[in-house]
Amino acid sequence: MNFIPDNVSSHTNVYDVLKERGFIEQTTHDEEIRQLLGKERIKFYIGFDPTADCLHVGHFMQVIIMMYMQKFGHTPIVLIGGGTGLVGDPSGRTDMRQMLDTETIMENCKAFQKLFEKFIDFDPDYVYTGTDSTTGKAAANKEPEPGKAISVNNITWLLPLRYIDFIRDIGRHFSVNDMLRADCYKQRLEKGLSFLEFNYMLMQSYDFMVLARDLDCKMQFGGNDQWSNILGGVDLTRRELQKQVYGMTFALLTTSEGTKMGKTQKGALWLDANRTTPYEFYQYWRNVADADVNKCLRMLTFLPMNEIAELSALKDQEINRAKEILAFEVTKLVHGEDEAFKAQEGARAAFGGGGDDSNIPGTEIDASEFAGEGMGIVDLIQKLGLVKSKSEGFRTIEQGGLTVDGDKVSDTKMMVTDGMFKDGKLLIQKGKKIFHKVELK
Repeated sequence: MNFIPDNVSSHTNVYDVLKERGFIEQTTHDEEIRQLLGKERIKFYIGFDPTADCLHVGHFMQVIIMMYMQKFGHTPIVLIGGGTGLVGDPSGRTDMRQMLDTETIMENCKAFQKLFEKFIDFDPDYVYTGTDSTTGKAAANKEPEPGKAISVNNITWLLPLRYIDFIRDIGRHFSVNDMLRADCYKQRLEKGLSFLEFNYMLMQSYDFMVLARDLDCKMQFGGNDQWSNILGGVDLTRRELQKQVYGMTFALLTTSEGTKMGKTQKGALWLDANRTTPYEFYQYWRNVADADVNKCLRMLTFLPMNEIAELSALKDQEINRAKEILAFEVTKLVHGEDEAFKAQEGARAAFGGGGDDSNIPGTEIDASEFAGEGMGIVDLIQKLGLVKSKSEGFRTIEQGGLTVDGDKVSDTKMMVTDGMFKDGKLLIQKGKKIFHKVELK
């Protein structure tokens, strides 16, 4: 199943591969980790809290890390945070996360698992049985098949915990003074940090200890915003189990200006085609800034580094070829090659370079709505979801940001009639990047 080609790198140690691609940001024991990953085949884990029913592109960075590790023979433990998701991670936030009920969390867990199975090769027979004791070792029905991933849910061991036992056995290892200095809490202190969230570091640290104790997990990986939580787990495991484990964090996927990638007009850039269409997904990567092409090619595709260097060196209009390759490769990885081709054809058609316009996102509207005087242009773009309100629609037109079949709209009161449609179609463009096709039915 692994999509990574053998020629992705000349290195044989996955540490060097991750370093080469620019992933590694911080490690707890740099040289020890490099030697460990070169000499042994270890179990490692990454945690995902199911705060939505779908993974987004921010999660995808972590999925790619697991794919590299599995490619080089290591065993991924995918930890789905059914337990920690009930509390909410304060890391990287200025406000408290919306609390979700248990039923919603568990449904989200199932949706996450289905998406993980698209990218990672799991041992389907492995079952972790859990324990109801804070410090008692749990069991599993078997050892995972070599190189196969396993999935666990931390609600298995967090939900049965007895609070007094947990505070006595685990809480005693944590200094409140040290916790308040952690980056994951600092920015929340100004607006108020709830005691509920304050527990999160203990819970994530306990996760690492449990996996080290029960499954011989030796490393935790995470985004840079998880550094304090990972350090907590390394320290807790040493204190409670007298066992050395390791941590590594990766740079978050940000633009050259330092803002997080993956935000669209409609919200997050989701990996589910029902939430973000393959065309919209393709268009996002086709339109990244020139300065971000190299980073995205390194981190989100499996092209060899020499090819990435050649593409990144392109200038002016030629860089668009690199962006097309980037968009195609990432869309192929997430949605499959057929959908990537369709998205590419749709984009070329929308931008006037040929291609099949059937792949441009569209909406069918009854022809009767455009008969006679027709429909107001602002009403139409609001109906299509291109703007959230009429006032935004007026502003878009007044700022010169709307075209209909290639003609810029300057009149906010323009009426769209059936006579404007060519072969029953009308192409609307908002700004430079958003295209939408209206079809009569």
